[in-house]
Amino acid sequence: MTATVEQYLAELPADVRARVEELRRVVHELAPGAGESISYAMPVFTLDGAPLLHVGAWRRHIGLYPVPVLDDELEAELAPRRSGRDTVRLPHAAPFPRELVARVVRALVDRRG
Repeated sequence: MTATVEQYLAELPADVRARVEELRRVVHELAPGAGESISYAMPVFTLDGAPLLHVGAWRRHIGLYPVPVLDDELEAELAPRRSGRDTVRLPHAAPFPRELVARVVRALVDRRG
């Protein structure tokens, strides 16, 4: 059982690990002081002690959970990446969408107000 985010990352293939590390940088840039731990066998970022975003690295994509419905413009961009009600998938076959991820994280942080 994976106990730390570092252990989780160490078990990933190098190319996937690099994508998750980039995602971590985005979260920490936009949510300074965000915590990290393992929950539901995947990394979770916390803000003020409450979960902000879970991240699962899978064979073909990185999953972001939960991502609620956001503003219309952002939802239009997320639509092709939506899987299920609160899931966003970032396929490994596509370039890492850093700006889109930043907008999602910013929206999640702003909801915390």
